Amino acid sequence: MSARDQLTAAMAELLWERGYAATSPRDVMARAGVGQGSMYHHFGGKHDLAVEAFSAVAEEMAAASSPLDGDGSPLERMKRYLAIPRAGTRGCRVGRMTQDPQVVADPELLAVVAGAFDAMLARWERAIAEAVTAGELPASTVPADLARTLSAVLQGGYVLARAKGSQEPMDAAVRGALSLLDAAHAAARTSDPPD
Repeated sequence: MSARDQLTAAMAELLWERGYAATSPRDVMARAGVGQGSMYHHFGGKHDLAVEAFSAVAEEMAAASSPLDGDGSPLERMKRYLAIPRAGTRGCRVGRMTQDPQVVADPELLAVVAGAFDAMLARWERAIAEAVTAGELPASTVPADLARTLSAVLQGGYVLARAKGSQEPMDAAVRGALSLLDAAHAAARTSDPPD
C-alpha cells in the first residue's frame, strides 16, 4: 500500500472513530505510520486528505448498496440489502460526518457527504420504482419518499445503537424496515394485482 493510500485509509478510520474536528494531521500520520514529508507530499493538508478519505468512504457506501441493483426481484434485492450485517454501535461512516460541525460548515466536505447519500437514495428509488412496476409494492408508493424513510430507519438504528451501546436497536430497526416492506407487499397483492 502506498503512503497516499495509507494516509487515506488512516484518515477514513479516524473520521469514523473521532470525527473531523477531533482528528489532527499528527493523528493521521501516526495511524498511517508515515512521516510529515509523505503527508504534505501527497496532500496540501488535513482538508485535502479529508476530502479524499470522505470520497473513498462514499465509494465504499455506494458499493455496499450494490445489492439494490443485483439479481432477484426488486423486493428481494431491497430485503437482501436491509439484511446486510451492520455494526450499529460503530455508526454509519457517512452519517456520522453530518454530526461534525466542521464538516457541516465546509461546503466541499458536506458536498461529498451529501453526494454519498444522494447516490444511495437513487439506488433505493430505482429498486422501489421497479417493485411498484412489478406489483410488489402498492401503486400509490412514492419511491422518493419510501427511499428516504428506509434510509432514515437505518440511520436512526445507528443512532439508537450508539446511544444504548448495543447492537439490538440497529437489529430492531432493520426488522421494522423488513416488516414495513412485507406489509406493503401484502397490501400490493390484495389491492393492486398485476395485470
